[in-house]
Amino acid sequence: MKDKMLGHHKILFWLVSAISLFAILACSILPSNIIIPGAEQIGLVKSTLAGKRVGLIVNQSSRVGEIHLIDALQAERINITKLFAVEHGIRGTQDAGAIIDNSRDKTSGLPIISIYGNKKAPSKQDVQDLDVFVFDLQDVGVRFYTYLSSLHYIMESCAQNNVPLLVLDRPNPNGSYIDGPILEPEFQSFVGMHAIPLLHGMTLGELAKMINGEGWLTNKQTCDLTVIPVKNYTHTTEYILPIKPSPNLPNQQAIALYPSLALFEATNISVGRGTDFPFQILGGIHPEYGDFTFTPEPKPGAALNPKLNGQKLYGNDLRQSQISGLNIELFIDWYGRANKLNENLGEGFLTRPAWLDKLMGTAKFRHQVETGQSAEMIRMSWKAGLDAFKQRRELYLLYPN
Repeated sequence: MKDKMLGHHKILFWLVSAISLFAILACSILPSNIIIPGAEQIGLVKSTLAGKRVGLIVNQSSRVGEIHLIDALQAERINITKLFAVEHGIRGTQDAGAIIDNSRDKTSGLPIISIYGNKKAPSKQDVQDLDVFVFDLQDVGVRFYTYLSSLHYIMESCAQNNVPLLVLDRPNPNGSYIDGPILEPEFQSFVGMHAIPLLHGMTLGELAKMINGEGWLTNKQTCDLTVIPVKNYTHTTEYILPIKPSPNLPNQQAIALYPSLALFEATNISVGRGTDFPFQILGGIHPEYGDFTFTPEPKPGAALNPKLNGQKLYGNDLRQSQISGLNIELFIDWYGRANKLNENLGEGFLTRPAWLDKLMGTAKFRHQVETGQSAEMIRMSWKAGLDAFKQRRELYLLYPN
């Protein structure tokens, strides 16, 4: 039996090795318009990490073709010492907001240290046997998507403990949009840590450079940072993600709608968590909301206790809509309709006003909606901040606009 298991491990090793070799060769012969994320430049990654003890910050989106980055690097005999888990976990199976515990990865056998929950950064003890961190997570270009916050805390740990950081950059699927208010300091939280707009139009590699350059780490420390950029990429290049970046963003339509629909998480309206199409639908308990109906129910790894669980909801099916970027018109429209209906029923549309303020990075948006300002007026109030941000971000861009 033991010999048989060893044989299986050898087969797996040679299979992963062959795929990694194919990835190296493919990078050198692919057409110049094919996007190649940092992780898929495996030859460059290997030469950068050779002889070093490596800590990986990865999840299910950390791929080299069809192979997880963990397996690809082990096949290249890179010495991975431990894994660090952010929101949704190493394999992307944890619900949004679920506590991630320390454990061991069943596939690789490597120890997993959670940095999502009370502990947000590797400790001094965690890094004692590391020579370098590698960060490879697929972001979606929205300030409140928490992988950016995890990157910040990793950079804090690297700066404090003198451990270099290698970021394997990936495209931003919302990279052509820069929109929304600049986050105000009093609304800083894990869903918004930096003075950037809600849609920032940057990759995590570029944002890592900006965090360093703007002195956003504690005491204005800087992290020893290296970024392996994406090949053949611009901020307007369309990029279809090969794997969902988190359980409730299953496809490109959900990713496009996410910046707009996430605002409804502060209301009594469901965004489809607990269905097969989260962040692609809207619905509430009243038939007046629309002809489209759905019923949220628990979905392992995606919504164990979804909002309005088990209730028949009425609203809009947005799976074929052309909405993208930050569409505040949708929120304003629902606010007006829902409040008119709810007034008669003694209910409130905005059930978590403080959460809306955190998502937007300001209380001004909520007040503007409540006082009936138009979408055009609201956007005009963002213009000066956005213009200044666009100019500032130019210092840190790795790719053409």
